[in-house]
Amino acid sequence: MTGSTQPAAKSARSKAAAVFRVTSGNFLEQFDFFLFGFYASHIAAAFFPSSSDFASLMMTFAVFGAGFLMRPLGAVILGSYIDDVGRRKGLIMTLSIMASGTLLIVLVPGYQSIGLWAPLLVLIGRLLQGFSAGAELGGVSVYLAEMATPGRKGFYTAWQSGSQQVSIIVAAALGYALNQWMAADTVAAWGWRIPFAIGCLIVPFIFLLRRNLQETEEFSARRHRPSMREVMRTLLRNWSTVIAGMLMVAMTTTAFYLITVYAPTFGKSVLQLSTADALLVTLLVAVSNFVWLPIGGALSDRIGRKPVLVGMTVMAIVSAYPALSYLAQAASFAHMLEVLLWLSFLYGMYNGAMIPALTEIMPVEVRVAGFSLAYSLATAVFGGFTPAISTALIHATADKAAPGYWMTFAALCALLATLFMYRRISAQPQLAV
Repeated sequence: MTGSTQPAAKSARSKAAAVFRVTSGNFLEQFDFFLFGFYASHIAAAFFPSSSDFASLMMTFAVFGAGFLMRPLGAVILGSYIDDVGRRKGLIMTLSIMASGTLLIVLVPGYQSIGLWAPLLVLIGRLLQGFSAGAELGGVSVYLAEMATPGRKGFYTAWQSGSQQVSIIVAAALGYALNQWMAADTVAAWGWRIPFAIGCLIVPFIFLLRRNLQETEEFSARRHRPSMREVMRTLLRNWSTVIAGMLMVAMTTTAFYLITVYAPTFGKSVLQLSTADALLVTLLVAVSNFVWLPIGGALSDRIGRKPVLVGMTVMAIVSAYPALSYLAQAASFAHMLEVLLWLSFLYGMYNGAMIPALTEIMPVEVRVAGFSLAYSLATAVFGGFTPAISTALIHATADKAAPGYWMTFAALCALLATLFMYRRISAQPQLAV
C-alpha cells in the first residue's frame, strides 16, 4: 500500500511544482498591470501633467489601454512561436520581453526632467508589456490544460488566473504598507516606484523557475509543428471560433479589470473613500477571486462548462448595474466590499469554466495562437480599456454606477457567444482544424 502511494504523492508534488513554475510569469504580468492602475493618478502627475485632472487621468488610462492593443499582435507572433518551438522556450521569451517593459517604466524620469520623452518611454514600456502578455496568458493556460490529469482540466487551468490573484494580493499589500509608512506627498513624488522596482527584483527568480520547466508530453508527442503561414491560414479558416472565443472572454476581462485594476481609483476618486479602504477592499476581492476560480473550474469539470458559463453571465446581466447603483447611492467601505465580493463571485466562477472551455474549442495545432488571439482581442476591445471607459461613462452621465452598463454589455456578449459556440459544437462535434 505504501509503495503504491509514494509514486502518486511524488507525481502530485511534481505537478504542483510545474504549476508554480509556469504561473510565476503570470504573477509578474498582473502585478505590474495592477500597480499601473492603482497608481494611475501618481503616474498621471509624473508623466502626463495637464491643467485638468480628468484629462491627465484619461491620458494615463489611454496609455494603460494602449498596451492591450499590442496583445493581438503578440498573440499571433509569439503564440505561433510557442506552437512551433514549444511551451517552455516560448514562455521564457515572453518573460524576457515583459521584464524589459517593466524595467523601462521603473527607470523613466518624470516629465519635469526629460519632457515629452517621459510619456513616450512609458508608452514603449507598456507596448512591450502588452506584446509579451499577448501570448503569455495563452501559453500558460495551454500548458496547464495539456499537463492536467484526466477530468481535472478546469481545476488545473484555474491556477493561471489564480496566480494573478496572488499578484493582486501582494501588490495591494505593498500599496497598503507604503500608505502606512510614507507620507502621501512622498508616495506621490517617488514612493509609487518602489512596488514596480520590487517587481523587477523578482524577475531573476522567475527566470530560474522557468528554466527548469519541462515540456508537456502532449506537445512533445506532436510530429508536425505549424509554420507562421500555416498558423495564419488555420486561424483565418476558424475565424468564427476566434471571434466567439473573444466574446466569451469579454465577461472575464471586463469584470476582472473593473473589480481589481479600476477598483482602487473608483474607490478613491469616485466614491471618495480613503486610499487604505480602497486598497483593503481590492486585496480582499483578490482573495475572493483566488477562492472562487478553482471552484468554478472544478464545478465545470463535474457538470460541464456550459451550465456554469450561462448561469454566471445571466446573473451578471441581471445584477451588475443594480449592485453598483446600490453602492453609488450609499458609498462606504462595507458596501464597496459587499458589492465587489458579489462581482468577484461572478467573475471567479465564470472564468474558472471559461479558460478550459477556450482551450477545448481551439484547433489543436494552433492552440496557443488561437487561445491567445481570442483572449488578446477581448482584452484590447473590452477589458484593457475598462478603466478609461468607466471613467468616461461616469464623466458623461454623472452616474457613479455607469460602469455597470459596460459590464452588463460584456456579459451579454459572453452569453450569446457561449450559446452560439456550444450549439455549434453539438451540431458539429469536430470543429475545423
